[in-house]
Amino acid sequence: MEFRQRFGLVLGPLLFAILFFIPAITGLESEPRAVLAVTAWVATWWITEAMPIPATSLLPIFLLPITGGTDQGTASMAYADPIVFMYMGGFTIALAIQKWDLHKRIAMTIISFVGTGSHRMILGVIIATAGLSMWISNAATALMMLPIALALIAEVKEKNFFDEPSLHRFAKGLLLSVAYAASIGGLATIIGSVPNAAFVAVAANNLDRTVSFFDWFIFGFPLTIILLVGLYFYLTKIQFKVKTQKDISTDFAKNQLKDLGPMSYEEKAVLTVFSVVGALWMTSGFIPEDYRLSDTSISMIGAVSMFLFPARQAKGGLMVWEDMKELPWGLLLLFGGGLSLAAGFESSNLTEWIGDQLQGLEVLPFLLILITLATIVLFMTEIMSNTAVSNMLIPISIGLALGIGADPYAIMGVVALTASCAFMLPISTPPNAAVFSSDYLTIDDMVKAGFWMNVLSIIVIVLFVYLWQPVVLN
Repeated sequence: MEFRQRFGLVLGPLLFAILFFIPAITGLESEPRAVLAVTAWVATWWITEAMPIPATSLLPIFLLPITGGTDQGTASMAYADPIVFMYMGGFTIALAIQKWDLHKRIAMTIISFVGTGSHRMILGVIIATAGLSMWISNAATALMMLPIALALIAEVKEKNFFDEPSLHRFAKGLLLSVAYAASIGGLATIIGSVPNAAFVAVAANNLDRTVSFFDWFIFGFPLTIILLVGLYFYLTKIQFKVKTQKDISTDFAKNQLKDLGPMSYEEKAVLTVFSVVGALWMTSGFIPEDYRLSDTSISMIGAVSMFLFPARQAKGGLMVWEDMKELPWGLLLLFGGGLSLAAGFESSNLTEWIGDQLQGLEVLPFLLILITLATIVLFMTEIMSNTAVSNMLIPISIGLALGIGADPYAIMGVVALTASCAFMLPISTPPNAAVFSSDYLTIDDMVKAGFWMNVLSIIVIVLFVYLWQPVVLN
């Protein structure tokens, strides 16, 4: 066990004891004081990884009722929140896409369409990565796209399209486009990034406000496009500008598609289910409420359909239960733990107390508050899980919003979006770690490129939330 883990193992219970057993520190009644103390313990173990993060996420189930922070039902039911099951359905569909190699066909098709030239190849990778990441976790997307990116690099190296310095710039730009586009693409949909789903769940549970899949898409998709355009121009025109000696052939993508052969029955079936689920998610907001399916129901219909439709190349359905071993169950527990703490914030009125403590911030311009918050959250996420950051800060952000008299959606939106945009360090996100495993990138490359992407993200997200959120999410 590392020193950080040993330190956190002691610090978590110590902070809990200080906050819980010394009421004078906070002046809180017993219930909100218990929730605050439990949150400090859980957050410390999340940050330091004193225990496996999913295991730490189970603490609220028993700590909240034992300490009197909330009742057992409230603490436990958060783990069965509809958003958790929506995520489960999305993960199941993603596993089916991976199982039958549909993701490779989608990526290669996009790359074959973008044409030749190093910039276009990077653009193709950005589009393919972001498009997949809207529906599949950013970690899974990066792991899918990394072999494709490395194969592209090997192809241009073998054909001597670049001189040596240009080859390294192209390789670095291509690999970082995978990492960064995987994170940015997830901003567009509820299931694309855990902080997005945390926003929706906390809004429903703590504010009694519903954000549908379509609502979030209208909110998040334009932001994704803006950041992807910024990413493309930054990587290709500024940070890793390449002088192309020859045009890059599109034969690589075409050959990969040829190797995949015609679309199999299984690929067509998975694509059909995936398309229907996506269409239902996108159009449910236009259906009268009495006849409307919830986003969770749509997700689970798609997931169950994967088991229902038979496969031809193997026994059973498109998915069999054995495949579910790959489902990220730990992430679902982590999400449930954050929602359990959020439920405790609401039921104990801790949110209002936090709002009272932060009322002094109302003297600052609202835009400055958003910039400060975005900067803090983004650089916290550089060294912490974005799920842990969003689980801790989204419930608290409601109290901040109440304290300064602002719309909670604005504060929550800044937290959720910036929590997914850490670009500087290999440990910041799974996509960063994935591409850093190659021989082409150094920590210096990622820090330099990531710092300016962080700055761009803060500016774009704050302005976007400030101007666009009141129009589409209110």
